[in-house]
Amino acid sequence: MTELFASGRIIDIIAAFMLIECLVLIVWRRQSGSGLSVSALVANLAAGVAMMLSLRAALLGRPWQIISLWLILALFAHAADLKIRWAKA
Repeated sequence: MTELFASGRIIDIIAAFMLIECLVLIVWRRQSGSGLSVSALVANLAAGVAMMLSLRAALLGRPWQIISLWLILALFAHAADLKIRWAKA
């Protein structure tokens, strides 16, 4: 486990599971007609993936500018998610 965290591979594994989750939820939405819209789902998961990638960058000791870039991308994805959800409320 220590190596998974030290190498940042744990984040790669989690991001892969998030991608699988996204695909499963998109298929579910298309088959059942219920659940989040595809755009809301993608925006929400993009925010999460960007946060995970900022964590990966921090674990690997990347420069603060790279960590900040991922955090800013997470912010934009989160803002897009909120805009999509509020537009439907």
